[in-house]
Amino acid sequence: MHASQGRSAGLGLALASAFAFGGSGVAAKPLIEAGLDPLHVVWLRVAGAALVMLPVAWRHRDLVRRKPALLAGFGLLAVAGVQACYFAAISRIPVGVALLIEYLAPALVLGWVRFVQRRPVTRRAALGVVLAVGGLACVVQVWSGLSFDLLGLLLALAAACCQVGYFVLSDQGSDEAEPADPLGVIAYGLLGGALVLTAVARPWGMDWSVLAGTADMNGTEVPAGLLIGYVVLIATVLAYVTGVISVRKLSPQVAGVVACLEAVIATVLAWVLLGEHLAAPQILGGAVVLVGAFIAQSSTPKAAAAEPVAGSAAASVTADEDAEVTAGRNSA
Repeated sequence: MHASQGRSAGLGLALASAFAFGGSGVAAKPLIEAGLDPLHVVWLRVAGAALVMLPVAWRHRDLVRRKPALLAGFGLLAVAGVQACYFAAISRIPVGVALLIEYLAPALVLGWVRFVQRRPVTRRAALGVVLAVGGLACVVQVWSGLSFDLLGLLLALAAACCQVGYFVLSDQGSDEAEPADPLGVIAYGLLGGALVLTAVARPWGMDWSVLAGTADMNGTEVPAGLLIGYVVLIATVLAYVTGVISVRKLSPQVAGVVACLEAVIATVLAWVLLGEHLAAPQILGGAVVLVGAFIAQSSTPKAAAAEPVAGSAAASVTADEDAEVTAGRNSA
């Protein structure tokens, strides 16, 4: 019962994170169209969230001594890396192509778990990844405007690798006797990411007057400050907090597939709020992503062996799935 409740809570948090992250583009696009550079919007997003999380960082200042590598990696990969590489990629290749490549991350997470951590994964989780990635191809309409730009594709793949870092680092040390508090990891990750993005975005050249005006959202004038507030508080602080905690309650591979819903949510919100209508293939693709996410989250990740898989008996790798459900790691 406890494991089932923990899993349900983890799924709810993962969905909340996907909704929060999915709304970032809808709020950011009017700001970009009003005159802000995309990198400046990213900097405002991360720096504002870091400012909000400063009290949390101070409360968990012991993490700087205990987990310096984890904090640096989270800030560099999970915060700054994903944002910077993605925006650099869409400057060279179509947005749909870049988004699909970035959301290959769940498949890469599965590869990390299987071949780097040397832990077996369930066939259902793998099937969920395949379906989710295939559905994403329809959601973002990858076939429209495809152009081959090697650097752009490499940048998008770098964003996917950084996304893997987000899921893997979120789960790092969760099984230790004294695990790093996820809120502290997020706070210091945002602070580190803000420092990196300051050097990349150079906000001193930003047109600050845009923030005092309004931005057009499908014919409705919305205060720019309200949009920035949403991006900072909901699409960043809430999104990262719920996302990291969900990874610890589920697993990196399952939470990664559920996160694919972000693309579907972003597309639906753009349809409703920005008037960007969905085509039939996008609706079909969204349904496929939902099916893939459901299959992945309904499968119990295989418990890690007491010793590395490579040194375990074959029977421990092929244990009965019902036994895995009973003794699975999600009871934590």
